[in-house]
Amino acid sequence: MEDAKSLWKKVLGEIEIEVSEANYFTLFKKTSLLSVEDSVATIAAPSAMIIDLLQRKFYEVIQKAVDKHIGKNTKIIFVPKVVLDVVEQSKENSETLFSEEAPKKTIGHLPRVRADYTFENMAVSSSNQLAFVSATTVAKNPGINYNPLFIYGPTGVGKTHLMQAIANEVYSKNPSTKIAYVTSEEFTNEVVEAIRTNNTANMKRRFRELDLLIIDDIQFVAGKEKVQEELFHTFNTLVDKGSQIVLSSDRPPIEIKKAEKRLLSRFSGGLTVDVDSPDFELRTAILLIKAKKYGVSLSIEMAKIIAQKEQDARGLEGALLRVMTQAQTTGDAQITEEMVYRVLSLQREEKPASFHPDEIIEEVCNFYRVKPTQIKSAKRDAFLVRPRQVAMFLLKKRLGLTLVEIGNLLGGRDHTTVMHGVEKIENMVENSQISEDILSIAQNPMGKNVH
Repeated sequence: MEDAKSLWKKVLGEIEIEVSEANYFTLFKKTSLLSVEDSVATIAAPSAMIIDLLQRKFYEVIQKAVDKHIGKNTKIIFVPKVVLDVVEQSKENSETLFSEEAPKKTIGHLPRVRADYTFENMAVSSSNQLAFVSATTVAKNPGINYNPLFIYGPTGVGKTHLMQAIANEVYSKNPSTKIAYVTSEEFTNEVVEAIRTNNTANMKRRFRELDLLIIDDIQFVAGKEKVQEELFHTFNTLVDKGSQIVLSSDRPPIEIKKAEKRLLSRFSGGLTVDVDSPDFELRTAILLIKAKKYGVSLSIEMAKIIAQKEQDARGLEGALLRVMTQAQTTGDAQITEEMVYRVLSLQREEKPASFHPDEIIEEVCNFYRVKPTQIKSAKRDAFLVRPRQVAMFLLKKRLGLTLVEIGNLLGGRDHTTVMHGVEKIENMVENSQISEDILSIAQNPMGKNVH
């Protein structure tokens, strides 16, 4: 395949015809194609704002142009141009995840930081790629690029792993670096105890002499006046002296209620990145990495079964540990499918052997009087939205296909688009008309019941 620069020049030529002149020069002119690997095209854009606009308004336009020139369906990933210098490094890190000879670094004792929480032990996919690249950038040059680095996302998506990986990486390069990893509760307790014992000087000195301060679950300082005041002054002192600050939360700064505006302003002053819930592929990769860490033989098929059951990283490790314990207790040398189903109390889904996803798509199209090519196309006409979302819902609920598999069946759509479509129909299923539609479609003319 031709080089990325030449390919992107051709793609931009296609896009320039499709969009307005203002949009082209504002949003596309300064973009570049980093790579196309494994049907994933990584595109760099000048800012997070432009990335958001490209994703929301022009994703399918870009995808269509890229697909045309490489001859296959692709998935598009956007990254800010400010991290170009470490994109290749992050790829190398992710490629070593399954290497038998991954480099081992000497990590000393850092209070409350797990030695196995490193970048090398972290699986990377589209759901956490930007956060991963940002974290490696911070670890490479603390206090230089993003200060603070603010990582947010729901519980169990790997925020703590990322932050502790930064601590371990910085420590491995320079063990004399003054590093502290604390939760917001621990920081709060430190402040309260210092006030109670009239010994705030030692507490201030401890935090304000750090080279790297990492605080987990920062949202819990909201509403605590004295704690916020101390954090504000500590924050300013550390940034002024060039120390790095890394924060995590379950929500972006703007959504942390009862937090002082001046503190929220500091939180937003660096780089804010989100981590989404791990998709099926990432959950499978996480299981394989953890199994290898524990020295357990886990096949990819067994990993897939567990990945379907658990949705977050902590749940995955817990499920794996239960299966491992069962194998050790019974003396089984290998983790079998029967063992996984029994230990995790999973129900086997009975699927009609002769039933095919294309039949569901065909039945949906027949019911709504549209063509399969139409709901698989990039068109967003109003009359296509409902049948497309119903097809997503039935493929997920009746056949148990993954979001990625459904996206591929429906024209190469992104898994987040499929997730939105499934959730949309789930929320509307109480509506009698939608329920009747689904029941009618589920009973096809050949007598096959997809319930």
